[in-house]
Parts: sequence; C-alpha cells; structure tokens
Amino acid sequence: MPLLPVITLAIGALITLGLLYVALSGPSPQRAGNRRLAAMRERHAVSPTAVVEAQMRRITGRSATKADAAAMRFLPRPEELQKRLNMTGKNWTVGKYGGATIAVFLGTMLLMWMIGLPLLLAFFLGLALGAGLPHFIVGFFIKRRVAAFNAKFPDAIELLVRGLRSGLPITETMAVVGSEVAGPVGEEFRSVADKMKIGRSMDIALQETADRLGTAEFQFFVITISIQRETGGNLAETLQNLASVLRQRGQMKLKIKAMSSESKASAMIIGALPFIVFILIWFVNGAYMQNFFVDPRLIVAGGGGLIWMGIGAFIMAKMVNFEI
Repeated sequence: MPLLPVITLAIGALITLGLLYVALSGPSPQRAGNRRLAAMRERHAVSPTAVVEAQMRRITGRSATKADAAAMRFLPRPEELQKRLNMTGKNWTVGKYGGATIAVFLGTMLLMWMIGLPLLLAFFLGLALGAGLPHFIVGFFIKRRVAAFNAKFPDAIELLVRGLRSGLPITETMAVVGSEVAGPVGEEFRSVADKMKIGRSMDIALQETADRLGTAEFQFFVITISIQRETGGNLAETLQNLASVLRQRGQMKLKIKAMSSESKASAMIIGALPFIVFILIWFVNGAYMQNFFVDPRLIVAGGGGLIWMGIGAFIMAKMVNFEI
C-alpha cells in the first residue's frame, strides 16, 4: 500500500480528532466561573452601555458556546463568517458551521473510500465538499432571504409613508411595519424597534441592520432617513420616491436575469459536462480512469484542464454579471 495516502489519512484523522476534542470537551470550571462573574457585573453595572449590551444579547438570544470558541480559533475569518450566518436569519453559529463542515468531510471521505475510490482522492473530495457544501448552503439561504426582503421592502416603505401622512412618528411607524409585514422585512423592522426601545438611537439601529443585511436597497433607506434628519424636508414624499425607485430597480433586475438565463445555463452545462463524463467512465472502467492519479503526464494534463476551465467559468460569470 502506498505510504503517502496512509500519512495523509493519519494527519487528517489527528486534526479531526483534535477539533472534535476541543469542540466537544466539557466546560472549564474556571471559565464558567468567570462567565458568571461577568454576568453579575453586567447585571449590576451602572454604565448605560453595559446595560444596553446585556439587553441586546437577551433580545438576540445568542450566547457563545464551547463549540463556538473552538471554531473561532480554527476557522479563518470567524467574524466575517458569523456575519454571513447572521445574514441567513437563522440561529446558526460558527460552532454549528464548524461541526457541519467536519461531518460532511468525514462522511464524504468514508463514503468515497467504501465505494472503491483511492484513499487520497477520497480525502480531497471530502475536504472539498466539507469546505464548499456548507458555504454554498449558507449562500443559498442568504440569497433567498435577501430576495424575499427586497420583494416586500417597497410595500413596507409605502406602509411607512401612509403612517407618516396620518401623523404617526417614524419610530411608531417602524413598529407598525414590524408587526404588520410578514417575512424578513417584518423581522428586521421589529429588530430595529426593539433596539430603539432599549436605548439605541435610530441611526445606529438602522445602520446595524443595514450591515447585517448587506443590501443596497436598505442602505438607500438608511441614507434617506439620515439625510432627512439632518436637512429636514417632507420625509413621506422622499420615501414614496424611494419606493418607486426600488420597484423599478427590482423590475430591471428581473429583466436582466431573464435575458442572461440562457448564457448561464449554457455555462453550467459546459462546465459540468467533463466531470459527468469522468464519473460515468469511472463506473464503467475504474481501472482506466485511475491512471489520472498515477501517471504524472495525466496529472499535469488534468490540472491544466481544470485551471483553464476555471478561467473560462470566471470569464463567463463576469460577462453575465451586471451591476444595477
């Protein structure tokens, strides 16, 4: 049996066991005591900022766990990762993301090894799926939530306009939108209203929501509110114009998506075809395809082909990607 696959498997197993030990080991009594002391100081603190932060943590319902701390140490850029997880609107943490990554990696590697693939190939396939599949799923949920938010956001702005024209203040109108509008729009406006109730200013609460959503549409709304608070003017009329602009922006996006759908489908078919053929030939004659992992000439040719395919996919993606 070749030595390199055995060494690779041993290293991967040791790293995986180490991660599982750190993630699943019992809580440290000293750290638990420090957390309780910090909570007591927070509860009886006289600082308004400390009280607000404690109430914010109770509103969000998220607290750091042992798995989160372990994932924060090992995963790259954990702050950005947690920001992406918050954008999904689900109660996902960095620790859960790390556990899902390890589970997909081990499950894929064992499955590929059991069906007869070389151990080194199974390891790299598991590594690719473990790193890529959770990232893809998080991105899918982010896109779906952002699309649902943008679809209802103009209606929410028009509800704000009607409330302002009836004489309600902007803070009360936001609370009404949070209770009346369903879906992500209502959740975000309820979050803004809750933050303002515990002492957050409107500008800070709106900007925190804009940073979490990461959409240009809500950022336009935040800028409109900020400019109106500084310069004055008819806020209802300004928001009505913003709602019209956002509707036209959404219609333009749908038109561009329809016009570029054919090119995107062609790119996906062309990009997936070599891998589909490779897998089909592998099941027909696996010994023939194993030469790609033994013969240095085939390894170089396969690597060069993957690089050129990646360049082509990147160019096609840029050709059908339009900023509005």
